[in-house]
Amino acid sequence: MPIPEDVTGEEIDKDVRQELQSLPKTLAEDVAKNLVMVARLIDEDPEGAYGYSRVALRLASRVAAVREAAGFAAYANQKYAEALAEFRAARRMTGTVELWPLMADCERGLGRPEKALDMAGAPEVQKLDKAGQVEMRLVAAGARRDMGQLDAAIVTLQSSELASHSVQPWTARLRYAYADALLAAGRSGEAREWFAKAVEADRDGSTDASDRLAEIDGVEFTDALDEDEPAEDTPTRQDTQDEQDARDEQDARDEQDARDDRD
Repeated sequence: MPIPEDVTGEEIDKDVRQELQSLPKTLAEDVAKNLVMVARLIDEDPEGAYGYSRVALRLASRVAAVREAAGFAAYANQKYAEALAEFRAARRMTGTVELWPLMADCERGLGRPEKALDMAGAPEVQKLDKAGQVEMRLVAAGARRDMGQLDAAIVTLQSSELASHSVQPWTARLRYAYADALLAAGRSGEAREWFAKAVEADRDGSTDASDRLAEIDGVEFTDALDEDEPAEDTPTRQDTQDEQDARDEQDARDEQDARDDRD
């Protein structure tokens, strides 16, 4: 796949660059460029990112960072079985548990919420940092909802992180998930409160909490110029008729004046 000229491979994280040092220099550069493209495209063009991840995987399948990138690209394309396999491979290579929540969410994607809940209760969760533990809580709540256990999902999300007034990178998503679960359970008043709190914490627009809040409040957004409404400089049907009537009246007056002149 083509690599844009502005991509050098130096854009990747230094830890990943260090991993690639085990490869021949030219090969390492090629892999690095493909990994840069995966990171660049994964949000806006997940299919494109997936294509570059497959190239990197073909070039260096024994590099953990490559397996992880391939997992993220597959996950973004909802290829959950493939993503799970890649995440497992990366975990075997590194021995870390950082990917544990994503692996559990892949189980959800594969229609195995019970397996995701088992993973939520595994010892690995205690080894996660705070962000990872919150992510695991979100996955567990999602698994509960997959199983139709709305009340259990709500309880799962109730935590010190949810109650905290400080805003962390995960705060908006946690509040949003809680609000969404409340709304699904028919608790619209509480849901509105938590969607509002999610809006307060969502500084980068990572959720559509503001839209959900407006929906609850019955607010409808319309374009400043609706397609069905004419622009200011475009005559309406009524304007056109008025103008025609005015011309007819003027013609009648002119005709009367002409008759008066002849008389």
